[in-house]
Amino acid sequence: MPTCLSSVSDRESQANWVSKLTKSYYQDDQQAKFMHLQAEVDSLLQQLENLKNQRLAETNQKE
Repeated sequence: MPTCLSSVSDRESQANWVSKLTKSYYQDDQQAKFMHLQAEVDSLLQQLENLKNQRLAETNQKE
């Protein structure tokens, strides 16, 4: 079960796996919407990871 701490590369691997599994279950328009939402989630996860790294760097500078 993935956690919110999984890395972006893990998330991309999961996205590829989900994409393969769901291709046959969704119509093309639904698949396109799903892939768009999945890309948006990946982008938000990357932003969160960047913020986390930035805050860690700031914390380390203060110490």
